[in-house]
Amino acid sequence: MAASPVAPQHRIVYFLFYFFSLYPMDMFNLPPGASHFFYSREELLGLKTTAHAGIRHHIPAELRRRYRGCKAGAKLKAKLADNRRRFKPSIPSIIMGNVNSLPNKIDELSALNNQRTYRESSLYIFTETWLNHLVPDANVDLPGFTVVRADRDANACGKSRGGGLIIYINHRWCSPGHVTVKEVLCCPDLELLAVSLRPYYIPREFSHVIALCVYIPPSADAAVACEKIHTVTARLQTQHPEAFIIISGDFNHATLDSTLAAFYQAVDCPTRNNKTIDLLYTNVRDAYRATPLPPLGKSDHNLVHLQPQYTPLVQRQSNTTRSIRKWSSEVEDALRDCFEATDWDVLLKPHGEDIEGQTHCLTDYLNFCLDVVTPAKTVRCYPNNKPWVTQEVKAVLNRKKVAFRSKDREAIKSAQREVKQCLKEAKNNYRRKVEHKLSESRMREVWDGVNTITGHRVKTVTARGSVEEANRLNNFFNRFDQPTTLPPSLQPPPPPPLPPVHLLHDNNAVPFSPLPSPHPSPCITADQVRGELRKLHPRKAAGPDKVSPRLLKTCAAELGEPLQHVFNLSLQLGKVPTLWKTSCIVPVPKKNRPSELNDFRPVALTSQLMKTLERLFLNLLRPQVQHAQDPLQFAYRAGVGVEDAILYLLHRAHSHLDKGGGTVRILFLDFSSAFNTIQPLMLQDKLLRMQVDPCLVSWISNYLTDRPQYVRLTDTTSDTVVSSTGAPQGTVLAPLLFTLYTSDFCYSSELCHIQKFADDTVIMGCIRDDREEEYRSLVNDFVVWSQRNHLHLNTSKTKELVMDFGKSRPCPRPVLVRGDEVEVVGNYKYLGVWLDNKLDWSCNSEHLYKRGQCRLYFLRRLRSFNICRKLLQMFYQSVVASALFYAVVCWGGSTSTKHSNRLDKLIRRASSVVGTKLDSLVTVAERRSRNKLLAIMDNASHPLQPVISAQKSLLSDRLLLPRCRTNRFKDSFVPRAIKLYNSALGGRGRSSRKKEGLEKMGH
Repeated sequence: MAASPVAPQHRIVYFLFYFFSLYPMDMFNLPPGASHFFYSREELLGLKTTAHAGIRHHIPAELRRRYRGCKAGAKLKAKLADNRRRFKPSIPSIIMGNVNSLPNKIDELSALNNQRTYRESSLYIFTETWLNHLVPDANVDLPGFTVVRADRDANACGKSRGGGLIIYINHRWCSPGHVTVKEVLCCPDLELLAVSLRPYYIPREFSHVIALCVYIPPSADAAVACEKIHTVTARLQTQHPEAFIIISGDFNHATLDSTLAAFYQAVDCPTRNNKTIDLLYTNVRDAYRATPLPPLGKSDHNLVHLQPQYTPLVQRQSNTTRSIRKWSSEVEDALRDCFEATDWDVLLKPHGEDIEGQTHCLTDYLNFCLDVVTPAKTVRCYPNNKPWVTQEVKAVLNRKKVAFRSKDREAIKSAQREVKQCLKEAKNNYRRKVEHKLSESRMREVWDGVNTITGHRVKTVTARGSVEEANRLNNFFNRFDQPTTLPPSLQPPPPPPLPPVHLLHDNNAVPFSPLPSPHPSPCITADQVRGELRKLHPRKAAGPDKVSPRLLKTCAAELGEPLQHVFNLSLQLGKVPTLWKTSCIVPVPKKNRPSELNDFRPVALTSQLMKTLERLFLNLLRPQVQHAQDPLQFAYRAGVGVEDAILYLLHRAHSHLDKGGGTVRILFLDFSSAFNTIQPLMLQDKLLRMQVDPCLVSWISNYLTDRPQYVRLTDTTSDTVVSSTGAPQGTVLAPLLFTLYTSDFCYSSELCHIQKFADDTVIMGCIRDDREEEYRSLVNDFVVWSQRNHLHLNTSKTKELVMDFGKSRPCPRPVLVRGDEVEVVGNYKYLGVWLDNKLDWSCNSEHLYKRGQCRLYFLRRLRSFNICRKLLQMFYQSVVASALFYAVVCWGGSTSTKHSNRLDKLIRRASSVVGTKLDSLVTVAERRSRNKLLAIMDNASHPLQPVISAQKSLLSDRLLLPRCRTNRFKDSFVPRAIKLYNSALGGRGRSSRKKEGLEKMGH
């Protein structure tokens, strides 16, 4: 009988069997504890069948079967990954709508549940279910979903039919055991159901999900309903500050845009006919994309599918690599010893008066010593790392994973309790660490810990791109250095060499001699250098020269003399080293999604040594230009700031409008990259006419010219270096030099004036009987002056605000700037305060309310750590109160009662979180107004000081109230502050009562 042929796969099995029988098993790399194993012929032939599936021996990875072809392709991997992500969304996908009686539509909903859109949704949120206690849960159940319902209570709302709320939770997204009802509310104005959900997966920045389903009947009081929703939401936010909150339902004629200003509405499609009345709010911006779906049954409301668009933090921010140095007291002592033992004469004298050589030598030596003593270390930072997630916490989490794989329910519960306890203890340890730093008055470390807990300080995201993109940005930021020629009509006349020059100031010509008076030779002492080095912030970024500010601050005593030598040599030669003028431009996006080059703000990163020299130079320059500064320039002056600029503008407007029959026109002008457009030759001529020392003028001219710059993106640097002119944003001298550059154009009369705050320029005209000639002439003169001085006006951002309380006057003729009409707006944000054409502060109050609600979130996060009350109060005053009471002296007495009550409500919410009573809006406004009035009275150079002095009584220390025809002027700053001042002095107003009154005011 002939032998049957052997199949090829059987031959391989026979070969393996023969191979293993020849060689001992000890020569193979078996795992520890593995013993010899033997196969029979039948077992070897049946290894690929399911009959011997129970045999599981250790097979090395290189001998395991590898899939080939389509089974190992990218398509299959992507499909599997998509299936896993589909039921693990970052935030829940939602189908919401008004169903108008659910029981007769449950069959259709069950059929739709088999479709992919419905089957993969995490939540169904329905209003007007028309369910009652007679309808059991079994009649409205859906396979694979947990049902949470809140039927209408006839006794509470007065109606037995209609209403009703229901939420379906997908089992594949959240376990039924992790669903908790937080709040059920039923009244004539509102039905509300709040449910807490802990899904299988949620990003680390969220603790869990809270879903609120609401229904506001058409006959309800919208204000009462919104107030109740706000109360419930605020309490849930206080209890769970890290939760992702959803508020969904049928709002009919109500909205939460003003009540919950920190929440964002996601539904942008019609839900009933052409109206959008089914809304969804979340506490995360751009969380969902809304898509309409057909209505359920004969309901007159469309369903809405909310698809998640949120990107988790770990995916939104990539890992960063940083180079750090580990500083210690031993390292600082070693650096001091190194520089103290250095012979600086041997190091610097060989270069003579070569300022470039001395600078490079000094910089290289400082960096060399730093690298030797404390070498740099590269670390990787993850965006979602928390300092309280320690190794112990990670070990407990790993034990939980092991228990989950074992499918032992008791072990899983025990591991979950262990994780919860370990996290609680880790947070308490971190909290105690922060409080201990507070007791030791280590405030910087305390503030870092508070910011870490709350997530308040978010790192600014810089731009990304290739080298080509960096080069394009570099050339764009340098566009003002291109040669431009002015038409003959705008060419500035040549300056006269000897006759005195008259600068316009309050319509009075003030002559200045063009010949500078003799000045002592500019010199900087070693003690001055040490003093400025000790003021450096140790955590500031180093400039292009890589010299660390912490090194300069630590070794200030040892580096004072060599730096003094280099600084004085720079002043004597009138030359700034090229290395110190080099700027690293970091483009910071102006908006969330920049689309063009102009959407980036160039911030210059320069050498810390150069900034120290600039501060010392500023002390030499400021006394020589004090007399020539514009009195209506409110920036960079001691005792004058943003509030003073707004108060002066408002006082001029109020006093003019109070007389009746007048109009106020305010033109807000915007410059493009104002600091970069300073022309060195023009500034040099202006400084010489201000009697500034020629040595300082020569140094400034060199400082402003031939400034190398390059652009740095994230992990990318431009490969070309361009030479720019001007003082880029981020340097110390740029603000003062720009104010001096623009100080020769100043104007102030009874009807018109021009005021400035750095490069924010405002032209105000008080119009009566349609006489606009002076106002228009001033605007035209300023436009011509700007062109002559190479200042580029951005006409698209230049706006005009017209205040006119007359009822029958026609609209004023528009103002032209360089041939373009200026847009007239109803409100404008000036120096952080929103001004409107009615001066009722409604727009400003809305923005403050929204900012205050956002800041309360951080306060709640801090409270969840059980931090001490002292730190809570400090955080409230620094973060929350600074936003709520910004420039409160300007609007505190003029805002309406409605808006004051809304802000006071936020203060009461913060008070409940902090645990102590906080000052109300009126209290803070009155206190700050009194203090501001006293500061104005003590400052002789303040623009409002003559106004206050004119109200002084000749018989007592009281101030006379100005005549006010309208309540609008009566509630403004000057009359209100005078009234508060007089009340603090007492009823008689004698001189003997002045001291007592000031003590009451806390002066």
